[in-house]
Amino acid sequence: MNPPRLALLAVCLAAPSSLASAQSAAALARVDAAQMSIPAARQTFQKGGYPGSALTVRQTLAAGSNYSRQVVSYQSEGLRINALLTVPRGTPPKGGWPAIVFNHGYVPPKVYRTTERYVAYQDAFARAGFITLKSDYRGHGSSQGEALGGYYAPGYTTDVMNALGSLKRDPRVNPARIGMWGHSMGGFLSLRAMAIDPGVKAGVIWAGVVGDYDQLMNSWTRRAPVPASIPSAVLNLRKRAVEKYGTPRENPTFWNKLSANTYLRDLGGPVQLHIGTNDEDVPVAFHTALAAQLRPLGKLGGNYVYPGDNHNLSGNLRTALDRSVQFFRERL
Repeated sequence: MNPPRLALLAVCLAAPSSLASAQSAAALARVDAAQMSIPAARQTFQKGGYPGSALTVRQTLAAGSNYSRQVVSYQSEGLRINALLTVPRGTPPKGGWPAIVFNHGYVPPKVYRTTERYVAYQDAFARAGFITLKSDYRGHGSSQGEALGGYYAPGYTTDVMNALGSLKRDPRVNPARIGMWGHSMGGFLSLRAMAIDPGVKAGVIWAGVVGDYDQLMNSWTRRAPVPASIPSAVLNLRKRAVEKYGTPRENPTFWNKLSANTYLRDLGGPVQLHIGTNDEDVPVAFHTALAAQLRPLGKLGGNYVYPGDNHNLSGNLRTALDRSVQFFRERL
């Protein structure tokens, strides 16, 4: 529900992959909002339920200035999920390279391409000496599975957790030095992952959908229209959830268990926040509320609001990247 404007410019001619399935009735019928429970995901994590896998190289790309680039894949609930991996050249520090799980925002799954999203963003961290892994969530590009959205179906969260698990088991990575970066919907997923696994040491969220479910349902005002690329069946997952469980105001106990905001005290490290005041997709109020929640817990790693800037922080891109890189250097 939150398309990165700049990231969409290059997708109009992209062809959908045959591996990315449509939203089938069977898959939609299996979705229940209760599957988004943070306590349940924590139990899964504690039982080793997000192991990831070895990263399998699918394609070697042109290298960056001081790092390699490859399309790789990993396993998530039996699905092959593709991702863009960058690895610094040279001798790694003792214990392995620090790493960042990159979580992208909404891009129409049928036109998503691994190498056409967030290139400048990922490059900044790769050049700074971090391994980065940007996951193509299920149903995106050539990833298997079905794209059912991130807010009322657990699949994307599971893919992020298995990306994290894959990095932890990679011999090039220092598993004690892993952070999360997320934009828009990816910010929502990053915060969830940090609430599930306290081993994630730091997070950076740009223009994040980081409100609780009451805010998501009642305060998500948008200047841009809801993307027509989101199938009505996926949008209806929210309606189905409310019909079954009531609204967040009617049943706060249920919905609070689904929200990472309820578990901020348990985060394993600080979160740095960035947003522009002219964001056309995500309310600044989400950012402001999360900052206010994190600050008294000692979990706010920076609070940056860019006057007049948009959803992608285009007017302050270099500044925001520099601040984000420096934050990870200090925290990982």
